[in-house]
Parts: sequence; C-alpha cells; structure tokens
Amino acid sequence: MPRSSSSVPTRHRRNKILKAARGYYGGKHRLFKSAKEQVEKGLQYSYRDRKVRKREFRRLWIARINAATRQYGMSYSTFIDALNKHNIQLNRKVLADLAVNDISAFGQIVSSVKAK
Repeated sequence: MPRSSSSVPTRHRRNKILKAARGYYGGKHRLFKSAKEQVEKGLQYSYRDRKVRKREFRRLWIARINAATRQYGMSYSTFIDALNKHNIQLNRKVLADLAVNDISAFGQIVSSVKAK
C-alpha cells in the first residue's frame, strides 16, 4: 500500500493560520512559525480582553454617574445607596446614558431620591 501524503490538509492548516495573521508586522504575517505563535497570542489577548472590556465599561459608567451626581451636590456612593434604599432598579449603564444624554431626567431621579 502506498504511503499517503498529508500535503493538502497541511497546506489548508497553514493557510488558515496565515490568513488569521494578515495585517501583522514583518515576518509575523509571512512566516508560518512566527504567524502561528502570534495568532495564538492574539487569541489569548482577545479572550482576556473580552473580560476586561466589561470592567472598563463599568468604570466608565461609574465615572459618568459620579460626575453627574456631583452637579446636584451628591456623591456617587450616596446616590447608589439612596437608589437601593428606595428600591429603584436602574443599572449603571442606563444611569450613565441618562446622565450623558438626558440630564433633566437624571436630575429628576436624583431629586426624587434626595427628597425622601
């Protein structure tokens, strides 16, 4: 029985890696070994940074809410505490969007929490 070559699957596997490495600098998009290492590292970064993105957005929302509540003479922590005590179920994403795009509605929320 003749020995079979695996040239077609090997070429497809290599081309898949080189296609994923398109746009990388220098030999990292030309040479298979460098490209394979860089693609694996890029996949590790993308997995990690999908988690980091959620943290960064939460930090951004908190900073926006804090800046908006300070205009009404309140700190972020007292505002969130007052929301919880008055059982107002708005998450930070929605509150930050209101603080940026509809400051009057955000002001009404702050005043309703402050008044009680």
